[in-house]
Amino acid sequence: MTDQTANNVSPAGNVTSYETSVKAVRAGASPEQEAAKLYDMLTDEERLGLLDGDEDFWPGQMAMMTEGYNVRPIPHGTIDRLGIPGYRFSDGPRGAVIGQSTAFPISMARGATFDPELEERIGEAIGAEVKAQGGNFFAGVCINLLRHPAWGRAQETYSDDPYVLGEMGAALVRGVRKYVMACAKHYALNSMENARFQVDVQCDERTLHEVYLPHFKRVVEEGVDAIMSSYNSVNGEWAGQNPELLTKILRDDWGFTGVTVSDFGFGLRDAAKSLEAGLDIEEPFRQQRAEHLPDDLAAGRASWEWVRRAGLRCLATQLRFDAEHHEPTPNLSVVASAGHCALAREAAARAMVLLKNDAVDGNPMLPLDPKTTGKVALIGRLANVANTGDHGSSNVRAPHVVTPYDGLTAAMGADNVITAFEDDPAVAAEAAGNADAAVIVVGYTYKDEGEFVDASSLSGLSFMYPPAPEGMDVEKLTAAGGDSLAYGGDRASLRLRPIDAEIIKAAAAANPKTIVVIVAAGAVITEEWRDAVPSVLLSWYSGMEGGTALADVLFGAAEPAGRLPFAVPTTEDDLPFFDRDATSITYDRLHGQRLLDKLGHAAAFPFGFGLSYTSFELNNVTALRQGLSHATLTVDVTNTGERDGRHVVQVFGVAADADHIPARTEAGERHLVGFKSVMVPAGETVQVTVDVSLEPISEWDTASKHFIAPSVVTLIAASHAGADDGLSVTL
Repeated sequence: MTDQTANNVSPAGNVTSYETSVKAVRAGASPEQEAAKLYDMLTDEERLGLLDGDEDFWPGQMAMMTEGYNVRPIPHGTIDRLGIPGYRFSDGPRGAVIGQSTAFPISMARGATFDPELEERIGEAIGAEVKAQGGNFFAGVCINLLRHPAWGRAQETYSDDPYVLGEMGAALVRGVRKYVMACAKHYALNSMENARFQVDVQCDERTLHEVYLPHFKRVVEEGVDAIMSSYNSVNGEWAGQNPELLTKILRDDWGFTGVTVSDFGFGLRDAAKSLEAGLDIEEPFRQQRAEHLPDDLAAGRASWEWVRRAGLRCLATQLRFDAEHHEPTPNLSVVASAGHCALAREAAARAMVLLKNDAVDGNPMLPLDPKTTGKVALIGRLANVANTGDHGSSNVRAPHVVTPYDGLTAAMGADNVITAFEDDPAVAAEAAGNADAAVIVVGYTYKDEGEFVDASSLSGLSFMYPPAPEGMDVEKLTAAGGDSLAYGGDRASLRLRPIDAEIIKAAAAANPKTIVVIVAAGAVITEEWRDAVPSVLLSWYSGMEGGTALADVLFGAAEPAGRLPFAVPTTEDDLPFFDRDATSITYDRLHGQRLLDKLGHAAAFPFGFGLSYTSFELNNVTALRQGLSHATLTVDVTNTGERDGRHVVQVFGVAADADHIPARTEAGERHLVGFKSVMVPAGETVQVTVDVSLEPISEWDTASKHFIAPSVVTLIAASHAGADDGLSVTL
């Protein structure tokens, strides 16, 4: 059922100037031409109003603190008298933050599916929910690279690999754009949380283009409507007023024609400089630009031509999107609908990564046999917690959340679930000893990792606030706002709490059929307890249907089809340098699996690793090069087990020139260049064709400002990085 009321028809039913321009673009006029016509109808005040949020800073800030963040769409650049809708913002990425929407698994979990088709379906669902609730702009395409697993907002991105980030981000863009505009963030080099307001990230040109920007370029190619800048400084200039990033690379080199927006509140430090550099909209309120631009224009520190340039982009981007999309607005019943909840459940199960599954009594520990598993001990402080992830700007207020306890009791009956939620190894051991199997749910919550703002950070940024209304206690308000987000941040440890390790060992000693379920956004080092248990399952922050999906996986109704979108080391010593409080840091090109390869150290679990409830074999690999930068690889995938299963074919590339090996691929350095998730029936063989990009093994040439592709490449089809089943072909 749909609402047939057009989004941009005036209340009186009259056709607005904006609607006339939309129709003209549909008829063949350029969006830029029609944007200029609309712009010329605006007053100077309205022209400046295009460049920031519609609400004044202090009322908007107060509403966020009393009602909650982004409970309804946040408007930017609305001009009612001409019918210009502006940008009605909803945050993400694990669903629409506005209203009470479907909470999908976190992005990192969805990255573990290695399935852009599934991600596009999720994007379509999110886009429909945003539009149904009055939004037209989804700023939840987060594609920052996971340089270090301690990053507090790891859960908002997909991987530590640029290729995975680009393909999954592009899929989300495709899905979201079926209903609303899509915005990618945070551009660029935003891979640490606590220091984001102060840190200057130094990065050389080659590393920037080879490691930290390819995924942003990919979503631009996919047609993303907007790019949000990051808080941090890049090579000495704040990202929100950095002309190299915002204009030279984004527009001149990549041809981006959409709109650029700041991160919220503190995304720029100088109103005039940001406008000159190419930042179009200050989000989310009337703040620095409203306060300073009129004087800057009068004094010649800013130009009305800069204002016009940004304003035209704001209008043209809306016109371009609305001319392409004229479907009716979905009914509110689509929000957290049965279909979307089912999709969240499917994604949660598909994302879970089976890290260990040793045999007990001659059979793999998982899946549990419902016929022989009479009672299960459910252990751990997180076993009955609604734990969908960060409570900051990505928090989705789902109408319900299925906890692990809810899921298991629904599957088995409450009488068959023995609970031990206390931090007490003795209680855990007793529960485990009285059950046929024990499931221990451990890991993290929003208090351990997530978005971070504290009162001291806010007080240090108060110079960016406009004058407060008379009688308002700004210091008190700032302190309250900081306290409300003064948790999470970058992880202090990559290991479980010591008490969790004790509980695991105690339960495993009492019952050899013990399964550890890890709730986390990224890598968890498991060396001190992993050998004590036969099975380890990484379940992530798995969304509102996560508990049901967990029961599906534990009892074999669904398969854990996830593969790690990063490598898990055996020690923190194998990770890049990370300072949570840095004011300056250098990002180089090595992290994750490639850093481990360079060090010659084995991962506890390599990139792309994940077990299945069945087994697969690869045979008959062939490949065909298609120009300098693309190829296709074909391989036979045989399911050698007794149940249907999903396999992820991963293709790694190595530059193999006889006379020139790019520096980035020295010593046989492998880069992911393609992947494909495929369902294979038991006992059958499926021929899989994987599209391959050779850009990840091409070298950025600082002289020509282009990538140079290797003339000879070796492609390796494998189950994960360094897998024994790898089959290679040289082109």
